[in-house]
Amino acid sequence: MKAALEAWGAGSNLFHQGAAKETDDPDVVVATMSKPGVVLKRPAGSNGRFAEHSDLPSNLESSEREGQRARRRPRPAKRTAPKISEQAARKAAADFEKEQKRRDAERLREQAAMARKRERREKAVAKAQAAFERARDQHLANARGIEAERAAVEKQAQDEESRWEKQTEKLEAALRRARE
Repeated sequence: MKAALEAWGAGSNLFHQGAAKETDDPDVVVATMSKPGVVLKRPAGSNGRFAEHSDLPSNLESSEREGQRARRRPRPAKRTAPKISEQAARKAAADFEKEQKRRDAERLREQAAMARKRERREKAVAKAQAAFERARDQHLANARGIEAERAAVEKQAQDEESRWEKQTEKLEAALRRARE
C-alpha cells in the first residue's frame, strides 16, 4: 500500500479514506507484478485490461431515456489469486526499486533544471534592475543640470527686466524734462 501511495503521489492515505483498496483479482495482481512501481490504469467504469496509459472505453452505451441507467455487465466469477514465487517477488521488488530510482533521478533532473532556470531569471532581473537604476541616475543628473540652467536663465531674465525698468524710468524722466 505504501508503494502504491508513493507511486500515485498521494499526500494522504487513500486506503484509509476508502478511495483505494487492496485487490485479490488475479488479473490485477498479474498486471501489477509485471510492472512494479508503475501506476497502471484502465478505462473508467470498465473491466478492461490495466496498462500504463489508459484508453477511452470502446463500448460506451447511451441511454435511450434521460435517467435510465445503462445495463450492467455481470461481474466475472472471482478467481483465486495466483501463487507468486519467492523469485518473482524478489524480481518485482528489484524492479520496483529500479523504477523508484528512475523516478527519483527524473525528479532530481527536473529540480536541477528548475534551479538553473530560476538562477537565469534572477540574473536577468538583477541585470535589468541595474540598467534601470543607471538610467534613473542619468535622468536625475540631466534633470538637475536642466534645472540649474533654467535657474540661471531665470536669473538673467530677472536681471534684464530690472535693468530695463531702471533704464525706462531714466529715459521717461528725460523725455518729460525735454517736453517741459
